[in-house]
Amino acid sequence: MAAAAAFALAVVSTPAGISGAVLLLPFQVSVLGTPSPAVTPTNLLYNVIATPGALYRYRRQGQSGGRLTRLLIAGTLPGVVAGSVIRVLLLPGPRVFSLVVAAVLLPLGTWLGLTGPPSAGDDGLRRIPDPVLVLLSALVGCAGGIYGIGGGSVLAPLLIGAGYEAAMVAPAALASTFTTSVAGVITFTALSAAHHGAAAPDWPTGIALGAGGLAGAYAGARLQARLPDTLIRRLVGIAVTAIGARYLWVGLG
Repeated sequence: MAAAAAFALAVVSTPAGISGAVLLLPFQVSVLGTPSPAVTPTNLLYNVIATPGALYRYRRQGQSGGRLTRLLIAGTLPGVVAGSVIRVLLLPGPRVFSLVVAAVLLPLGTWLGLTGPPSAGDDGLRRIPDPVLVLLSALVGCAGGIYGIGGGSVLAPLLIGAGYEAAMVAPAALASTFTTSVAGVITFTALSAAHHGAAAPDWPTGIALGAGGLAGAYAGARLQARLPDTLIRRLVGIAVTAIGARYLWVGLG
């Protein structure tokens, strides 16, 4: 069941550069019963196993993300290490985070779903400056380290909304997700040696989810080349709105 759910989520989310981890978090807690804080590194372990399938396919299609990939990693890598330490040592309340994520994702998803991609003439005017992009990536990486959401679920829709092409955003966001997830799993595993509690990944669950996600991510990456940017933008809008609604429900519950 875990592998099948991960496969389905990865197929749908990978064309937009989202690993699907953000949707697996409530699935792990509600259905699989993964304890806290182990649910966070387990989600990151899913990313480590699942995203190489998409990255391999994107590489074969000539999509690497280029400079955008390096900018995202420069911010998210230190951010996820900081977030992992915060998650284990300080354990901030998930309710506030859920409400903040909902406040960001709900209007963003609605905007993406209702508007079309920018014209070629406007594309360069709507790009995010490099220093701002690195800082934003660091904040997203920190949140990913705390809650195991990978970061692509926030960065990908922001970048697509800012005018970046989905063909560039998807491999860049997933490469950033993979790199930061590796760092997060290592950090959580190291912290678990000195922390009394479930701070290490739930390896059987993470591997089962990752196996399904690996196949789904490859299939989703292959599908992306056949989808127009407008359709991807609409699909991202629907997915992001659904994710935001889920976090709003959790935050208010």
